[in-house]
Amino acid sequence: MTGNPTYRYAPDSVTRPGETLRDVLNSVGMTQRDLARRTGRPLKTINQIVMGKTAITSETALQFERVLGVSAAFWVSREAHYRTYLELDQESRRLEVSVDWARRFPIKEMTKHEWLPAANTAVQKLQGLLNFFGIASPQEFDRVCLPSASFRMPAKLAADKYSLSAWLRKGEIEAQAIECEPFDAERFRQALQEARALTVKPPQVFLIELRRLCSAAGVAVVLVRELPKMRASGATRWLSPQKSLIQLCLRGRYADIFWFSFFHEAAHILRHGKREAFLDDLCAGIVKDDGQKSQKEIEADEFASNHLIPRLQLQDFKQSQKRSANAVRAFAGDLRISPGIVVGRLQHEGYIPHSHLNNLRVRMTWTDPGCE
Repeated sequence: MTGNPTYRYAPDSVTRPGETLRDVLNSVGMTQRDLARRTGRPLKTINQIVMGKTAITSETALQFERVLGVSAAFWVSREAHYRTYLELDQESRRLEVSVDWARRFPIKEMTKHEWLPAANTAVQKLQGLLNFFGIASPQEFDRVCLPSASFRMPAKLAADKYSLSAWLRKGEIEAQAIECEPFDAERFRQALQEARALTVKPPQVFLIELRRLCSAAGVAVVLVRELPKMRASGATRWLSPQKSLIQLCLRGRYADIFWFSFFHEAAHILRHGKREAFLDDLCAGIVKDDGQKSQKEIEADEFASNHLIPRLQLQDFKQSQKRSANAVRAFAGDLRISPGIVVGRLQHEGYIPHSHLNNLRVRMTWTDPGCE
């Protein structure tokens, strides 16, 4: 199941196979009675087929082939198309009562990003959504597609559940297309060490390499466009016991935020088990209802922070009272990481203003190769 947009047989109208049968009979100069005698079928059955009241079975199709010289495959296909058309027409009528449900989703943005096929009617938009989520009707959405309680998503985030569910589903679809080796924790730890060195490279390079490193360790890394009001910066979950997913977006637009988000999500994979999923708003910080960060989020923050810039080394740099661009470049060079990561950390901890040294931070956009 991929959930990709489905392009199916859906003409505006389809004539009955019986009308085609009547045309063939006229062309060979045969009556319905003649056909009944030659096939051994009751005349009433032949008449009901012509009127569309009885379907052409595979057995009947084979008899028509022998008598009329028109292949059985043609008759079977003709009947299948007609019955599919009837069912689609009935489905459209059933779905008309659910079109308001589809309007809860950011369909305009999803279509723009080509997550959904272009649609002209409300029912077609609804059908596109059902195909995208891989569900038969809107009634299955709450059971199958809503973020489960295991996602760490406090009410304070006030995320739009429909935008969020669409974003998570797109990440799942993208991850399904990524071939991964079975998950190996030690190999993933090694991948994180190698990933740290990628921070000095431009996005079009590090994104490709990062995905390669992680997939070899059993982790699919996907970058999915943000949707309105979804609030999330990242998500982590297990697609199977042997395959994990790290899903990120470009909230904040800076590469240092991307890297912090990545290592934060990596901590969830290594430290917090395979049964729990995490949905993180790393810009605002995940908090519990009492306004405090959960212990697991604190652990993930510390993992990401220390993995990128060990705290003792950061303290030594701050004590040196150096704030110039050259000093930051030199410090980043010693750590073998991007200067932008140092700037982002210093800004976050209040050592320098958020307006200072932003020229050292790398901007990421969806037009960068590898982002789409």
